[in-house]
Amino acid sequence: MTDGKTKPLTKKYLSLVLIIVAVAIGVCGVRVWFGPQWQSVDGGYREVMGTFAHIVAVAIDDKTAKACIEAGFNQLRRVDELMSDYKSDSQVSMVNRDAFAKAVVVDDDLFEVLSIAAEYSKESNGAFDVTVGPVVDLWRKAEDTGWMPTEDELALARSKVGCQKLILDEEAKTVSFAVEGMRLDLGGIAKGYAIDLAVEAMQKAGAVGGLIDVGGDIRCFGTPPNSKESWLVGLQDPTVDDQLLLVLKLRDMAVATSGDYQRFTEIDGKRYSHIINPQAGSSADELSSVSIVARTATAADALATAVSVMSLAEGLELIGSLDETEAILIPAGKGADLIHTEGIRQYIDTSGPVPVYSTASKVAGQSKS
Repeated sequence: MTDGKTKPLTKKYLSLVLIIVAVAIGVCGVRVWFGPQWQSVDGGYREVMGTFAHIVAVAIDDKTAKACIEAGFNQLRRVDELMSDYKSDSQVSMVNRDAFAKAVVVDDDLFEVLSIAAEYSKESNGAFDVTVGPVVDLWRKAEDTGWMPTEDELALARSKVGCQKLILDEEAKTVSFAVEGMRLDLGGIAKGYAIDLAVEAMQKAGAVGGLIDVGGDIRCFGTPPNSKESWLVGLQDPTVDDQLLLVLKLRDMAVATSGDYQRFTEIDGKRYSHIINPQAGSSADELSSVSIVARTATAADALATAVSVMSLAEGLELIGSLDETEAILIPAGKGADLIHTEGIRQYIDTSGPVPVYSTASKVAGQSKS
């Protein structure tokens, strides 16, 4: 399916998971001087937000670069403490417990991410909705028990979903629920938002460039290592480790992927995506993979989730309406061609094979934020 802005690629580009490539920091992957001034430091992988995060910093010297890496990781951990519904003492968990009975005062960052989420809900006509928690809970239960949710259970859960039922008081910075039993699930936006805050923290600490990868959601900014013009991010076929199929050249951009290829629930031999359609209460099934390139990681993360539950035509229309935003979509089913917006061509690197720097595909799809 194509239109004036979309064209298919060949099947060999059925790559679904982001990997970082061609940073070329050296065999040991720790650091290397690459000119008279800037130095790169690789912070390695650390467990955060239910997955693994990886940060690279470029700065004036080793000490500054390491400080930038710590500043980035600290922000990731802070957002996780605020927004994980897996942590009983997080602010999101507090909101989920108390926001129907009373207005709950929240941190500025949590209030901001909820406000941004409400805007994306409007733009996507409800395809993206952080109040989807009651439906997500049903599918988590189904994963544990192996039993499909009943129609009555889904109907009851859907009655508690909808951003119009989420009451945000900007002046008081409070959150309220209009319906009892509502529950927030920020799994489709928290990682991206955390990455953007981490970028800001790194820049304040002195980074002139950097790359942050949290479970496959990635943002690159500023000066790449080794005097390269761009940071190079690749797409990998999940069935073949370390096999690059498509490389994106990015600078001051983010990319996020949503799909059913690693995270899914299997019931009675049928596979169901972990991505839930908030309006239908069902597992997303038209698109197998969605990768979004956008200016911020928050936008890329939220839009990848939204487009995953929309039809192909609706998703392309939404992305086409947004500035500095491009998409790579793979419809469900064997033999499906990869569809992309025309503007993605400016980001495709055609310079030839490049070495794999690190592989996000081995840890992607484990987020519990």
